[in-house]
Amino acid sequence: MKFLLIEDNEDLAHAIATRMNLDGHVVDHAISLSDAKAFSETVDYDLLLLDIMLPDGDGRDFLEHFRALKKDTPVIVLTARSQVSDRVSMLDLGADDYVTKPFDHEELQARCRAVLRRKSGSTQTTVRIADIEFDPVAGQLSISGSVIKLRNRELRLLEILINSPGKVFSKQKLFDRLFSYDDEVSENAIEVYIGRLRKHLEPSTLTITTLRGLGYRLDEH
Repeated sequence: MKFLLIEDNEDLAHAIATRMNLDGHVVDHAISLSDAKAFSETVDYDLLLLDIMLPDGDGRDFLEHFRALKKDTPVIVLTARSQVSDRVSMLDLGADDYVTKPFDHEELQARCRAVLRRKSGSTQTTVRIADIEFDPVAGQLSISGSVIKLRNRELRLLEILINSPGKVFSKQKLFDRLFSYDDEVSENAIEVYIGRLRKHLEPSTLTITTLRGLGYRLDEH
């Protein structure tokens, strides 16, 4: 999954991003509302983590603007405000959940998982297609009962493809989802991960099809 973290406290942001990276997620970090708007206008994120008190304004204004654009990306608000009225106002503006500072990182990770499950309309994390079982939260792929070990980015690439079988993803789209703005890699890295994932999927009935000039698609054969 790819997250946008909007937080001006550098130490807290680093701690959150580090924990999310360990879970295999890609995190872009915005330290201001202007940066957040620039990021959100160019990349489709799976989840936003939004601080309220930012150097150039109130995060609630960003949330209201974001929802006015009809974007349904889940948003979890990070707030030091504990009054019920503050929480209610944020939920009314379109927040999916909130976490009060200071918070435990395991709780934040659990809330992220819960919000993402609700967004997908499921309480289960395991995806089953043909002879494959894939659990992105546990980071486990099984083919006909045999467990296949994948690296983090291989897992996230499979997660993108398996959640939309038959959909074509351009190389740029996959690059945006798998890497953050701080990663110094070229688009050719996508070809490397596609090649690795293809080898892992060889025993299954799923295959990654290359459509020249268009991108990649997960198909069943």
